[in-house]
Amino acid sequence: MKAINKTLTLAAVSLVAAATLHAPSAHAAAAMTATGCPAPSKAEIKRSYDAKEDKPAKGATALKGVHVGYIPKGFTHGQVVAQKHHGVTEYGYQWTDDRSEIDLKRRFLWVRVVCWPGARELADLKKLPVTLGTFTSGVKTRTIGGRQVLTKLGDGALGAGRYTGWVEREGVVVTVMAGRPHLGDLDKIIAGVKVS
Repeated sequence: MKAINKTLTLAAVSLVAAATLHAPSAHAAAAMTATGCPAPSKAEIKRSYDAKEDKPAKGATALKGVHVGYIPKGFTHGQVVAQKHHGVTEYGYQWTDDRSEIDLKRRFLWVRVVCWPGARELADLKKLPVTLGTFTSGVKTRTIGGRQVLTKLGDGALGAGRYTGWVEREGVVVTVMAGRPHLGDLDKIIAGVKVS
């Protein structure tokens, strides 16, 4: 298991354990949250908690309610990362290859939807209540893939690359972390993300 997956799992253990006990039924979760935000099923939350990997990685529809229209080639496996905490639902998918996380050529892509009623405009992302991937420092506003986004360099547990985020609609935030080999693809990746 790669260290970033371990970091995500460890950071979420207490939150996900609580969420697993209170997660909605698969039928209820397959629908959307009250804000029309895609939500993980109980099975996906458990799969995330157990750090189960998909080999090969899933494709454009790895997340129910989210279409990732452009996924660069070269990924060997993937994993759902989902949790619920303090009125927030995080639902994402990580695509990776077999390189070490410290290898700057490591291929890595993480697309996540955060269902948070406090999200109304781009500046709200600076208060995004998540445990991994905050926008509290080193942030710039840019247009990437036709969207106005907050962006910063990846660091620490995020790994080497670029981290971006935007408010898709009120209560629905999308974040994308692309590893260094995919920085040239970031426009296509971000433009290709569609939330139903």
